[in-house]
Amino acid sequence: MRTFIFATLAVAALSGAASAQDADIGRSLYHTHCATCHGLEGRGDGPMAGVLLIKPVNLTELSAANGGSFPLERIVKRIDGRDPLVSHGSPMPVYGDYFEGVFDVPIKTPAGQPVLTSRPVVDLVTYLLEIQKPD
Repeated sequence: MRTFIFATLAVAALSGAASAQDADIGRSLYHTHCATCHGLEGRGDGPMAGVLLIKPVNLTELSAANGGSFPLERIVKRIDGRDPLVSHGSPMPVYGDYFEGVFDVPIKTPAGQPVLTSRPVVDLVTYLLEIQKPD
């Protein structure tokens, strides 16, 4: 049964179809772990933004800043700690132990390549995709 559940999740993630529930969970994770720096709307204007050496990016413009393509692999690795960000003073995010760990859930990049990460990262990225400003 466990294998069946994993296979079902893997197929869903690889198909690129993210459910509204994933975005709702991601929104909750975002507000708990990210909004302090990136702001409630993801514009980089959270209450801690002023004390950081490097201003948090506007997360609603990730696609626009990348030629209209959401930089999924870079964002996944930034969140799950495989691509740490120096301005945080520690691996990104400060809550890294929550997002790091077992990389057992695939998520498909715009090029179609799967990237393995954790379920919370998939949920968070699904939310980030939802808040992207149109080009």
